Amino acid sequence: MSDPSDPVESKQPSIQVIARAAAILRALGSNSGGLSLSAIANIVKLPRSTVHRIIVALEEEHLVESIGPSGGFRLGHAFGQLIHQTQADIISSVREFLNSLSAQVRESVCLATLAGAKVNVVDCIIVERELRVVFSVGIEAPAYATAAGKIMLAAFSDDALQAILPKKLQELTEHTLTRAQLIAQLQDVRQSAVAVDDQEHIEGVCTFAVALETYLGNYSISIIAPSIRAGRNGDTYKAALMDCKREIEKKIGRMSKGAVASR
Repeated sequence: MSDPSDPVESKQPSIQVIARAAAILRALGSNSGGLSLSAIANIVKLPRSTVHRIIVALEEEHLVESIGPSGGFRLGHAFGQLIHQTQADIISSVREFLNSLSAQVRESVCLATLAGAKVNVVDCIIVERELRVVFSVGIEAPAYATAAGKIMLAAFSDDALQAILPKKLQELTEHTLTRAQLIAQLQDVRQSAVAVDDQEHIEGVCTFAVALETYLGNYSISIIAPSIRAGRNGDTYKAALMDCKREIEKKIGRMSKGAVASR
């Protein structure tokens, strides 16, 4: 029996299907490694059979894809294409700089935007070398545990952060910051203009990021590297990011300080 108090259940049937599909896509977007049908059903609080029917429809449109014999699913390439198209202006404007940055530091780099308390990857360059970090467009991650997220969170006032951040930050690794530690670190990020994630999101992976404050919107550029290289190359990554930021903002224009400070 349906629950009339459930906002998804209370919608008209055709709208309800869209709402359920959106909930499934959000669940997959928050779990880059993919999820089983049971895990998805648990997250979106729907019967497994219902989730399966929607997954099949999404898979036919390439919005979702199977990740192999395990039976799990992740976001499909068509989802990434949709994001790419909506962000076409910024992507076409900065792609050459992302390529140059990746070639310079020999690491993967990404362009991301902030959506509530999460960051969303809208473009990426994957470096070609034996030990590398691989990810895809459309991936979401908690802003508090990534350099891309922290550099954009630093643009908000402390009052605004109280509303944006969860009351308790989920511990993703043993290095994940507490809420109090994050707030304190953001003060330093505002001064240095560079954010660092030291294995706070994924064990063995470090990220470094700067903000892009342009008339096309607010974004961040990140370098994503294995921790074994990040430890010795961190200063090089930071300097390369600052140079890249200056070149991009010189080309496409920088948002006024007043506009940024008004958040």
